[in-house]
Amino acid sequence: MIPSRITEVFDDGPTFIPYLTAGDPTFEESIEYVEALARGGADIIELGLPFSEPIAEGPTIQHAIARSLSGGMTPARFFEFAERLDVDVPLVCMTYYNLIYQYGQREGPEPFVERAAAAGIDGFVVPDLPAEEADPLRAACDAFDRDLIFIVAPTTPEDRLAELLERTSGYVYVQARLGVTGARSDVSEQTSSGLERLEAYDLPAAVGFGISTGEQASEIVAAGADGIIVGSALVDIVADGAETESTESTAEIAARLEEKARELAEGTAVSMQSPPRSERT
Repeated sequence: MIPSRITEVFDDGPTFIPYLTAGDPTFEESIEYVEALARGGADIIELGLPFSEPIAEGPTIQHAIARSLSGGMTPARFFEFAERLDVDVPLVCMTYYNLIYQYGQREGPEPFVERAAAAGIDGFVVPDLPAEEADPLRAACDAFDRDLIFIVAPTTPEDRLAELLERTSGYVYVQARLGVTGARSDVSEQTSSGLERLEAYDLPAAVGFGISTGEQASEIVAAGADGIIVGSALVDIVADGAETESTESTAEIAARLEEKARELAEGTAVSMQSPPRSERT
């Protein structure tokens, strides 16, 4: 596996990857919220580029996408957003293939990847992109030294798993449970079995879908994960501030996000004495 900014983060131990939808609820507020995650200990940040039909998302993130779109977020504004951020961690764009394919004057994914690379985006998660249709995006990512991250579900068959991971770089996004995104109060029994399936592959494994506490983060890292991905538990905090009757200021919401990020980062780091999974033989 070719080293990248993303893989270098995983070389240092268990990795905390928070997600927020860029532009939720407004461009300026969202800048403050993402920067708060970095202050709270994020190692990598996933930024959602909103799409009108987010098939992999639960209600929490669907509402965040709706708020962002209502606030005027577009691919062009998304790249401006990434360029404005004052953070020193890798950024991953999570979006849907139609936006990537249709961007720019030339059909295909290369114009999008080229512009994203110029904006400081280090990798991509594209939930609706099948492995057998991913070669053009994989080639564009290789041309601009960006990572392409695939999601592996508990039900992904072994032959398809191998096909996905042949095209994956940076890390593999391990779906902790069946269903859509959303915070949960428990850790799925599917997590350990999902990680065991990846032991033969030389890729960091980051677990997402349903993580909401530092305790859960610790449990998942102890089960063998190289990192944890948290979205809905953070988006819920943004949603609180976006409510019509909310009295919290942007600074207060940012402070809550920073505090929650620190809890999750500390939970992830509890097992820092454990080497990266690629070294656990």
